[in-house]
Amino acid sequence: MRERIIEGAVNLFKSYGVKAVTMDMLAGHIGISKRTIYENFSDKDELFEAVLKLLAERQKILIHRILNDSDNAIEAIFRLLESNRDHFQSMSPAFHDDIKKYYREIILHKSDACEMPDYRNNIQIIERGIKQKLFRKDINPAIVNRCLYSLGMSIMDGELYPFEDFTRREVIKNGFVNYLRGISTDEGNQLIEKLMAKF
Repeated sequence: MRERIIEGAVNLFKSYGVKAVTMDMLAGHIGISKRTIYENFSDKDELFEAVLKLLAERQKILIHRILNDSDNAIEAIFRLLESNRDHFQSMSPAFHDDIKKYYREIILHKSDACEMPDYRNNIQIIERGIKQKLFRKDINPAIVNRCLYSLGMSIMDGELYPFEDFTRREVIKNGFVNYLRGISTDEGNQLIEKLMAKF
């Protein structure tokens, strides 16, 4: 039942945002009583933590699969960009805004439990890129990993990059990809140009 409630919450939160979803809405969406929800979760914050854990676990699985299926680190990053782009396109901007405005404290204080953001898994891509001589050897993987994470999260920030003024492709190209170029070797940059043409 817990898993069913969490899945229902993921669907509603992504569609309407966290703040807009009530326990009554969630109960109706799943087809259970509100009491059943409260038997499994004390409040919406606890439910939101469970949603974050599920999303973090899915991200871990995705990164592992992409790393295994990609020939190199830059290809893996572009595949993650495409996957996250598709993920964000299915998500209401309200969900992203709610996380930023109302639930940031949960993410910051529960990051060990929720692993959101999950720096430990993403850093594998940076380290792999250095070994493959696609990223410069003088970079600090821990800092670069956090920079890429921050840039990735900012892509869907409607206040920073209003949707009516900038396409997400423009934001990715001018922000994320230009940063990627800066940490890459000549070989890495040649690969970026090829992949960007297809993106």
